[in-house]
Amino acid sequence: MANNKFFIVIVFLCNLAVALTEAHVSCYRIEPGTIAGIICADILLTLVIVIVTYQCASYRRQKIDKADKVYMNVRANCKS
Repeated sequence: MANNKFFIVIVFLCNLAVALTEAHVSCYRIEPGTIAGIICADILLTLVIVIVTYQCASYRRQKIDKADKVYMNVRANCKS
């Protein structure tokens, strides 16, 4: 009988703890449109970063290629 009362008290205390924590919880609801907007903005920002990075890398590569051509032409002119 004492075992039965012990389990009843444990179950009651667990339920009381759950009830008290749920009573004071305030959740902020985010609308699906807001989430979709955040995802779209994230994709757009990622694309902008990729494009800018590609353009900067292309510009530097072209600059290096042009510099190599200048030196090659100078060397070719000196050999003549």
